[in-house]
Amino acid sequence: MQRREFLRKSAQAGAAAWTAVSAAQVRGANDRLRIGLIGCGGRGRFDARLMRGAPEDIQAEAPDSYRNGAMDPRLKEPRNVEIAALCDVYESKMTAAKNWAPQARTYPDFHALLDDKDIDAVIIATPDHWHAQIAILACEAGKDAYVEKPVMYRLAEGKAMREAVRRTKRIVQAGTQHHSADHIVEAARMVQSGQIGEVRFVRVWNYMNSPGSPPVPDGNPPAGLNWDAWLGPAPKVPFNQSRLYFRSFMDYNNGFISDYGIHRFDTVHQVMGAEAPLKVSSAGFRFERSRAGDILDLQQATFEYPKFILSWEGCLYNGHGLGGRTPGMRYYNMRGTDDRPHGMAFYGTEAALFVDRIGMELYPEPRGGGRGMHMNEPEPTPLHTKYFVDNVRARKEPAANIDAGVRATAVACMGNVACWTGRKLTWSDAQWQFLRDAEANKYLMRPYRKPWDLTKIA
Repeated sequence: MQRREFLRKSAQAGAAAWTAVSAAQVRGANDRLRIGLIGCGGRGRFDARLMRGAPEDIQAEAPDSYRNGAMDPRLKEPRNVEIAALCDVYESKMTAAKNWAPQARTYPDFHALLDDKDIDAVIIATPDHWHAQIAILACEAGKDAYVEKPVMYRLAEGKAMREAVRRTKRIVQAGTQHHSADHIVEAARMVQSGQIGEVRFVRVWNYMNSPGSPPVPDGNPPAGLNWDAWLGPAPKVPFNQSRLYFRSFMDYNNGFISDYGIHRFDTVHQVMGAEAPLKVSSAGFRFERSRAGDILDLQQATFEYPKFILSWEGCLYNGHGLGGRTPGMRYYNMRGTDDRPHGMAFYGTEAALFVDRIGMELYPEPRGGGRGMHMNEPEPTPLHTKYFVDNVRARKEPAANIDAGVRATAVACMGNVACWTGRKLTWSDAQWQFLRDAEANKYLMRPYRKPWDLTKIA
């Protein structure tokens, strides 16, 4: 299917109305929106430049958002966004952001940025263990927020975040950019309309050949880094250069299932119209102990939803992945001619629908014949950041709202708890805890280290 035909059909199905706010609906579109960036590392700078929406920013940061040299027309709409404040506990990160936002005020403490009355909204792109506290405090300070995934570190934080958003009536969007991709909206329409038949099994996979780096000895923090503030609510440990790559350490991140799985769990919920699993089981191992960090390098988790089973697998010592290849198709993070490292497969009685971040393919059941389909789309982050700006101006609930972000993150957290306890767990969505399992419920929350327990979460 050609992209033009696909977009026309998606529009007819109402997909555009579901994901975007048209310029005509936006109130105050000519008013400058002043955004503060909390966490000026690579991802934070990426989000902020895309949110500012200047063509040179989009081209510099997301060249895959262009096709044949032409920018998506929706990205050409003026945004009138200023990155007006920067915050990071590592001075060199703020300096890197200041290079392209020279007028922005700088704050070494996020509290001071939240107290800045000129700031309308914030991007929260800190290490994961800080996300929930800062998001709650941002809402209480009257700021709208774009929260990078995963939106929380522990399950109890998710409940507190949702309560804070509802209480303060702020616009909060999760950084789960799949939610803004046109082809995923179309995939949801196809599945929920019964086009591929009944779907009882969904497979999700994340594969990378990631050797990591060898451990290094503890040392002194570099100049300009407030190490105690970087650790914040996490356990106090000596400075180690390896820990600045926080995704390798369970003190600050929940491993591969959280880092990469969350985007796809969000998509599964979106496509299947589902909210939460009823039961979960998981097994995982760390085979490669010669690299820094402690995350698992192999994990499999099974989630039993009311009407289907979801299987997730993550592997850090092989990058091939699984699934078929269609000639000419591009796949997210592909490295060679045969790999398909990340994806989702929805197995229906009439067809299998394979989806990843930048495309999808339909494989009809051989017995039924029918016509296959494949298509590619640009990387969706530029549109996702645009929709946040539009939603803030329109005071409109985002499609990737706090509920969607919390539910996607919760799946990853549940998978880890099942792995840690070594048994199948039963989840109560209404009670927001595991049923009849005191040991599992101990993992609902990790106590915040004082004095960084800035938000009280039960």
